[in-house]
Amino acid sequence: MKRTHLTKTLLAGITLVSALALTACNGDDVADGASSAAPSTSAGQGGNGNGATGGDSGKGSGNGSGNSTGSTGTDGSGGTGGGSSAKTPICTTSELRVTAEDNSAGSTSKDTGVVTVQLFHKGDRACRVSGFPGVDLETSAGTMSVPRNHEKAYPATLKPGDSAAFNIQFPVNNSGGSGVRPTQIVVTPPNDTHQATAEWPAGSLPVTDGSDNGPKLEVGPVGKVG
Repeated sequence: MKRTHLTKTLLAGITLVSALALTACNGDDVADGASSAAPSTSAGQGGNGNGATGGDSGKGSGNGSGNSTGSTGTDGSGGTGGGSSAKTPICTTSELRVTAEDNSAGSTSKDTGVVTVQLFHKGDRACRVSGFPGVDLETSAGTMSVPRNHEKAYPATLKPGDSAAFNIQFPVNNSGGSGVRPTQIVVTPPNDTHQATAEWPAGSLPVTDGSDNGPKLEVGPVGKVG
């Protein structure tokens, strides 16, 4: 499919208030060597988002599969705590149930929307999440790779029944036209190569006009919920 990128919009720049508050890991997360943070949606310059599925070093290799942007992990170095994150296995795609919810009502601007993607741990062992997911949007105009923002990623341990989440910030289509309509979110969890999908729960995206101003399509790092 044709791959397009929303790098430019008609909208004025804004700063988005977090859709999910930062939360620290509980005592069970000491082995990760850092506190976890719930995903936030502060605006920032997006990275290229393309390329490899990363390991714990945060440097990826390979491209996973056709449409995926890949994911990037982090080993949590520089955080507090004495445990080693390597003692806890990574959360694989097969252990996670992926759902998406429109949280645009929490935005301070009508020009910016937020979709929160939740990763529910349905497995039977403790596992860890760390870094940025790979995210593609299947749309009426083709497949769009979603670039990363510049927020810091915090590792977190998930016990069975726990959840992690991340936010996708997107420019809202206020043009009155049909715009570009996403249908599915394709997610590659951090440090994995397999994908899961969720239905896009929000509205359409604007068609670009060559302007550098306005909200950008970006994805934030994964953080533990609660």
